[in-house]
Amino acid sequence: MRRILHLAELWDWEAAQVGGLYRCSTRGATLAEVGFIHCSEPEQLGRVASVVYADYPGQLVVLELDEAAIADAGAQIRWENGGDGEEFPHLYGELKIGWVRAIHPATMDGTQLVSPGLFPETGKRA
Repeated sequence: MRRILHLAELWDWEAAQVGGLYRCSTRGATLAEVGFIHCSEPEQLGRVASVVYADYPGQLVVLELDEAAIADAGAQIRWENGGDGEEFPHLYGELKIGWVRAIHPATMDGTQLVSPGLFPETGKRA
């Protein structure tokens, strides 16, 4: 299985715990507005963070999704062009909190994503 990740603002993730569903697509945009939840593979995450969250002062979390559980539930992840020919995973539909197999605290240090639990081999940075 591939590692599929979603970078989220901590407070959005905490709010999802109440209702059991996460409905944010990316920073400042909901699933209803965009139509899918933006995701990344590990090697893409640092670049995404530097574009979308470089000036974000708060706490972030990296949600590691369980691709098998998502597929078993009939939900769909599609790999689609992110605008420059590179394909990114997109989750079509709400993210059930039970489909998250790991949660990694993260912050931004300038344009670098820092997540010690997710990237221990690279000195905590993506």
